[in-house]
Amino acid sequence: MIYSFIKNNEQLFPIEKMCRVLQVSNGSYYRWKKQINTARQQLKSAIKKQIALIYFQTKQRYGSPRITLELRSIGYKISRVTVAKYMKELGLRSKLSKKFKVTTNSSHNYLVVENVLNSGYANKNCTVS
Repeated sequence: MIYSFIKNNEQLFPIEKMCRVLQVSNGSYYRWKKQINTARQQLKSAIKKQIALIYFQTKQRYGSPRITLELRSIGYKISRVTVAKYMKELGLRSKLSKKFKVTTNSSHNYLVVENVLNSGYANKNCTVS
């Protein structure tokens, strides 16, 4: 973050002075500036983008096993553990949704009590005084 600030402000201030003020060495800044993304780093960032894409397309419900299967169907060779590690780095966790459970049993053999009050929506001739 410091290095990107220095790079963005190269035209305004001398690099050596910014390095001194931000307490970083000149050599480390120039080393960072020359750094090239390796093929592995590019693959990792591409996989992370795909993981995030799949995660949000599936309404944040897919975890690492399902995302791994999706990535393999696309053509990536990747393990579930690696996908889980990348998801953790991205801060992605699957949302668990509970299965709908029916709690009413209308076809029971229990005694049904008669409506003694005769109240409710069934009695429409009811008047309020």
